Amino acid sequence: MAAKQSIKKGGYSRRAIGLAIFLVLVSPLFGVFLADMVGYHEPLDVAAEVLNLQDLTESINWTPFMDYTVPGLPAELGYIISGFIGVGIIFGLGLILRRAGSQGSQ
Repeated sequence: MAAKQSIKKGGYSRRAIGLAIFLVLVSPLFGVFLADMVGYHEPLDVAAEVLNLQDLTESINWTPFMDYTVPGLPAELGYIISGFIGVGIIFGLGLILRRAGSQGSQ
């Protein structure tokens, strides 16, 4: 309901929300399928390997969504869930900042 009111008040457009949803839904195509197909590795991981740095990922991991996955689910579905969480956080922060800005100008 609040999102619908925000759209009417000049908040996020339906087109922007639709595009975000579409991009989240196709993200596994690029992040899982094609990355595996071409053997893609994160540049910082490659640099750390070249420098013989110790991989601390497992010991300092504080998130259940490591590498955009959700434990117990296929990688593709984890990408989608992680994407919706990230997009929701960004849209939410945008709405909060917009409200704070409009209240500050009154």
